[in-house]
Amino acid sequence: MARASTLAQVDIHRAATHNKGVMNGIHAVVLATGNDTRGAEASAHAYASKDGHYKGLATWDYDSSRNRLIGTIEVPMTLATVGGGTNVLPIAKASLDILNVQSARELGHVVAAVGLAQNFSACRALVSEGIQQGHMSLQYKSLAIVVGAQGDEIAYVADTLKQAPQANAAVAEEILHTYRT
Repeated sequence: MARASTLAQVDIHRAATHNKGVMNGIHAVVLATGNDTRGAEASAHAYASKDGHYKGLATWDYDSSRNRLIGTIEVPMTLATVGGGTNVLPIAKASLDILNVQSARELGHVVAAVGLAQNFSACRALVSEGIQQGHMSLQYKSLAIVVGAQGDEIAYVADTLKQAPQANAAVAEEILHTYRT
């Protein structure tokens, strides 16, 4: 994790992928709370370039003395908890109520935490099974659910799809039917 994080500080292509993961989480919270998603994106990417080269927004370091992985993120952006979309859109009001934030500063902390959590998940996939393989596992599970698999059936159908020469809804239906009979 720490090495993947270091690479995102020096390689523009890794930084772009790194920050995409961060922004997947941030974008969701910003949108749900009625804030300006384009403004948040622009602020984050501008900040990632503040030192003259584009780098990762999140960093991960391993503290061997405490046996801990420490993640940090700094993503300045303008957010609001009153006015604009936050007052007009019922879903924004509900989202802010669920988050139980009392100020824009608190919302900023939530946004940063979600961005860091998303980055952790993406980096973990990158250094373990790999992003592509992780996405394919999700695709197999999605296919299983689409064809009606439930509970333990989902894992069975997904695992069987991984071994199949072709993976699509028809194959998933056949696997599910065979499992149930």
